[in-house]
Amino acid sequence: MASAAGHGGSAVDPQGTRPGRAGATVRTRLLAAVVALTATALTVAGATGLALQQRDADARIADSLTRAVAALRALEAGEPSPGDEDERVPWTSLDRLLREAVEARVPGEHEGVLALQDGQLGWRPADETGAVRLDTDEELMAWLRAHADDRGRDARPRTVRTAVTEYRLVAVPVRIEAEPESEGLFVVAFDRSALTADVRRVVLTYSAVGLFALVVVSVVAWFVVGRMLRPVRLLRDTVRRVTESDLSERIAVRGSDDLADLAGSVNAMLDRLERAFGSQRELLDDVGHELRTPLTIVRGHLELLDPSDAADVRATQALALDELDRMQRLVDDLVTLATADRPDFVRPAPVDVGRLTDDVLEKARGLGERRFVVVSRADVTAHLDAQRITQAWLQLLANAVRFSAPGSTVRLGSEVAGERLLLWVRDEGPGVPPEEEERIFERFHRGQADRVQHGAGLGLPIVAAIVTAHGGRVFLEHPPPGAGPGVVFVLDLPAVGLVDGASDVSYDLVEPHR
Repeated sequence: MASAAGHGGSAVDPQGTRPGRAGATVRTRLLAAVVALTATALTVAGATGLALQQRDADARIADSLTRAVAALRALEAGEPSPGDEDERVPWTSLDRLLREAVEARVPGEHEGVLALQDGQLGWRPADETGAVRLDTDEELMAWLRAHADDRGRDARPRTVRTAVTEYRLVAVPVRIEAEPESEGLFVVAFDRSALTADVRRVVLTYSAVGLFALVVVSVVAWFVVGRMLRPVRLLRDTVRRVTESDLSERIAVRGSDDLADLAGSVNAMLDRLERAFGSQRELLDDVGHELRTPLTIVRGHLELLDPSDAADVRATQALALDELDRMQRLVDDLVTLATADRPDFVRPAPVDVGRLTDDVLEKARGLGERRFVVVSRADVTAHLDAQRITQAWLQLLANAVRFSAPGSTVRLGSEVAGERLLLWVRDEGPGVPPEEEERIFERFHRGQADRVQHGAGLGLPIVAAIVTAHGGRVFLEHPPPGAGPGVVFVLDLPAVGLVDGASDVSYDLVEPHR
């Protein structure tokens, strides 16, 4: 019975579906990438395995055919002598030689053997051996008869394709001297299509398992990626809930990975925004309040103005101008604070600190009836903006005048302490209550001890903005016990470009303040 082969197959190439729709989520894109990479890896592995298996099958066929030719050549050397089995004598019958050759060949799987003599089928293995029935393939038999007269002794493996299957075979011409007119052909052929079909079935099984694994990987990856991206979804939902009027939403931070760090950064950003919006609302409220008061005063006096009374007109004019001047100062202070973050807010240049101290002293004499004294004077040159520093220093002196009694002493000085330049002012007023120390640099905050209650509460914030623009800070100190009342405000500046060395007094910060 002839064996039929020719089952073809190909490795299954599962492909992940790429999200093509607009607005695909990160989760979908990551899953598509995982599926695509996994499918590619499985496909490459399957194709490589198929190629290696087919190459191994072809190598086994070639080796078997080579051994078949070698066995035939050894058999052609002669038949055993009737009197001595070890002695070989020339063959006297071609038919017998071909029969011995066929019987000596035990067919393997998908292998067939036959012998032709003078173009006719001579011998083939019995059906019980399970050998491939080559004689039932008429197209193959026709090809063998056409090549039976090949006189060459180089029996190389060949590939023959017929309508039934594809063969890999050797067809070896056989002749003996005793029968020169007869010609034999010994054929060993493998059904290569059947062999490769076995390989394909293995690969198809692998592909089915790989497809199942791909589905499992996709399902697991969907949940794993979703769990990994959960902080991102929380971030999205939180940002959606954040409005200008409600910045209280925060993201729960869990773990210590990059996503947790991102959530912490967003929370910090929301904290800054909440503070900024809160400060903005307070600023608008305070500005509205500060501007509403002079407008109300001016409007009330204008409504009560008696045009026929020249004195009333002059008084109302003076009052209106005074209130407008106050509004102008408020606007100027707000503009100063608004430009404090600009890089050109300060223009540092080399400044003689000793001369700057003297100039500030001269300008301070017009602030009020106080005794102004320079306690320390740093004769050094520093890199700073003289106009802005003068503005800040005079503001501190104006505050000292406001919160101290006429005739009291206001001390000022400049010092070098290590790598810092210190400019300070001390008054003899009632001091700053502990509960207000943290708030005095806030905008529109006025201390409880303010004698005049005429300022807008922007003086110290402007001082802080100027010092911050120089890379320094402003703070207050209390005099040591027994040194008298008052408070000390200090401008702590980095000693950038400091040259020349020294001042004419000790630079111990406490001693000059006494």
